[in-house]
Amino acid sequence: MRKKQAQILVVDDQEEILFSAKMILKKHFETIFTTNSPKKIISILSENEINVVLLDMNYRIGFEDGREGIHWLKEIKTLSPNTIVILMTAFGKIDTAVEGIKIGAFDYVLKPWHNEKLLEIIDKAVAESRKNSKKQVVEKTEKRYFVGTSQKIKQAYSIAEKVAKTDANVLILGENGTGKYVFAEFIHQNSARKKEPFIHVDLGSLSDNLFESELFGYAKGAFTDAKTDTPGRFEMAQNGTIFLDEIGNIPLHLQSKLLHVLQTKTVTRLGESKARPLNVRIISATNNDIKAEVKSKTFREDLLYRINTMEINLPSLRERKDDIVPMANFILESIAEKYNQENWRFEENAAPYLEKYPWKGNVREMENKIERALILAENNTISVTDLDILDFEEIQENDDNPLSEMEKTAIEKALFKHHGNISKTAEELGLSRAALYRRIEKYDLKN
Repeated sequence: MRKKQAQILVVDDQEEILFSAKMILKKHFETIFTTNSPKKIISILSENEINVVLLDMNYRIGFEDGREGIHWLKEIKTLSPNTIVILMTAFGKIDTAVEGIKIGAFDYVLKPWHNEKLLEIIDKAVAESRKNSKKQVVEKTEKRYFVGTSQKIKQAYSIAEKVAKTDANVLILGENGTGKYVFAEFIHQNSARKKEPFIHVDLGSLSDNLFESELFGYAKGAFTDAKTDTPGRFEMAQNGTIFLDEIGNIPLHLQSKLLHVLQTKTVTRLGESKARPLNVRIISATNNDIKAEVKSKTFREDLLYRINTMEINLPSLRERKDDIVPMANFILESIAEKYNQENWRFEENAAPYLEKYPWKGNVREMENKIERALILAENNTISVTDLDILDFEEIQENDDNPLSEMEKTAIEKALFKHHGNISKTAEELGLSRAALYRRIEKYDLKN
């Protein structure tokens, strides 16, 4: 019989239990570790990829409450979250084992055990361990990023890859929806800090009175609702990256407080006098004209110098038209995957409409429209109507563009389908009644 690839650790203070477990398990699993001291658990887990721990709940003579087992269960789950723990207990101590299951144990076995039952439980635990490992691999797999072919976006990614290898502070500039958050995450994921926290702070949504407590934390009693000592976002990002989104929206009187943290690389919680050292990478972003704000004295020049060691400009979708259709396909695939669906596509005539639409909200607007369309569409095919990208007057009304004939045909079909009912036709096409009437006039579809 071929042994299963798994590493099992048995922990019990009775040598006969260890010997018996090893004799049974080594016939079925590749590697069996045993120890009579729970204090050796940490070193064994550190040096080996243990799939399953079979853990006794009592180790001291005269103490049969199972508290030591609960303690070591918590230690194992903290040190090695993917390791599966099975508790061993005597018949009269099942309540404590059940408590253990509530806080993370996979199952329990009663001593003395039935060999078949023991093997059955460990088999299931090994399968669960493998499932956890696969999940972790998926989570750790580098997130896919759509780069595209436009020169501006390729240049931005090239700069990002270079700066990611350093600890230089980065300022990302771009219109709303151009993907500044995704870009900041890309830099973090390609840096030496990628296994450490990535903390996002939307400074645009922080009120003045929450600014310091959210960013810097506070001590118990610092203000009325300060019930406990609480770290701020900077401390939460320790050794990792903090992304200060919409930094251009910080009021002038609070900018000096942020500048002090960046200059001293320390943070002091509200209600404390002790400065805590920080080791944090700073990435900032704004859609404002930050240099114009410096000139108008609404943004501190010295703060700008601190945050933009490297500056990256993200182009709008209008500046990368060749990327629009490939990006739409990328987003559709990602959203379909999110909803556990497959084989979604755009209608054949959608491409020119996607390219011609102004996308004032950039990638964010595209994501929203595609997600909404996927929810509403039928037969795994998304039409221009589903996308709601027909009603933009400044382009379609004024230009002699190649979409006109396609639009005329779409309107004719919808009018025919709804027997000339304007309200129903407008609803299907994603147009207002007024916009539909203008198009009927334009294409002379009155009859």
